[in-house]
Amino acid sequence: MSASDVWLFLQQGILSGMVTGSVYSLLAIAIVIIFKTTDVPNFSQGEIFMGAAYVALILVVLAQWPYFAVIPITLLVVAAASALFQKVVLQRAAASRAIGVQLVIATLGFAYLLKGLVRLTGLGDTPRSLPAMVPTGSISIGDASLTLLDVAIFGTSVVFMVLLFAMFGYTRMGRAMRAAGMNPRGAQLVGVNLSRIHMLIWALSGLVSAVAALLIAPKLLISPDIAHVAILAFAAAIVGGFTSLPGAVLGGFIIGIAENLVGLFISTNAIVVAPFVAIMVVLIVRPQGILGGKLQVKKV
Repeated sequence: MSASDVWLFLQQGILSGMVTGSVYSLLAIAIVIIFKTTDVPNFSQGEIFMGAAYVALILVVLAQWPYFAVIPITLLVVAAASALFQKVVLQRAAASRAIGVQLVIATLGFAYLLKGLVRLTGLGDTPRSLPAMVPTGSISIGDASLTLLDVAIFGTSVVFMVLLFAMFGYTRMGRAMRAAGMNPRGAQLVGVNLSRIHMLIWALSGLVSAVAALLIAPKLLISPDIAHVAILAFAAAIVGGFTSLPGAVLGGFIIGIAENLVGLFISTNAIVVAPFVAIMVVLIVRPQGILGGKLQVKKV
C-alpha cells in the first residue's frame, strides 16, 4: 500500500467514522441520561431505536405519508411509548421497592416486547429500506468523499446534540433533570417532582433514539436485528464515561472512527471486534472512561 493510499484511507475512515459516530453519540446520550438519573442501564435502547425505524417505515412505505408528517409523528410515538413504559412499569416497580437488577430485567422485557410486536406485524420477516430524505449526490473533502445523506446525518446530529446540551444547561427543566441525577433527595427537597422528571427523561431518551433512527435508517436494511446498534452505543458510553454526556459524544466518535479505520486498514471482518478492543483498553487504562471523572460511591 502506497503512502497516498494510506492518506486516502485515513481521510475516508475519519470522515465516514464521524458520520456513524455521530449516530452512536446520540444513542450513547440516550443511554447515559437515563443511567445518570435513575442508576439503571436501559437494555431496551436498541429496540426503541429499532421500533422508531419501523414506525417511520410503516408511515413512509405502507401509508405513503410525506416526511414532513412522518418525522414528528415518529418522534411523538416513540417518546410517548418510552414515557408510558417508565410510568406504568418502572415507577410501579420502584414503588414496590424493586431493586436495580429487577429494573434492569424490566428493560429487557420491554426490549423483547418491542421486538415481538415488530415480528407480529410481519414486517420483520424481510429486511426493508427507508427512502432517503435528501437527494443523491456526493461532495469531496480533501481526497475523501461523503454522500449528501452523510453530510445531513452528521450536521443534524451535531445540531441536535448542541440543542440537548443547551437544554440541560440553560432551561429550568434541564437543570431539574441534572439535579435529579446528581442528588435526588436534595432535588426533591427543593420541589423537583422526581416521578415526573424520570418519565420526562425516558421520553427524551426515546426522542433521541428516534432521531438517530430517522437519520441512519436510509443507510441500513431495516430488520429487528438493527437493535444491535445499541451495543456500539453502550461501547461509546463506556469509552467516554458512563456518567458523562460529553464523554458519550466523544466515545461515539471514537468508536465510529475506529470501526471505519479497522475496516479500511485491516479487514471488514475485524470491524465487530474494534469496539470491544477499545472498551478493554479504556477499562485497563481509565476504568471510569475518558471523561468519566473520579469514581464515587453514592450515599443513600
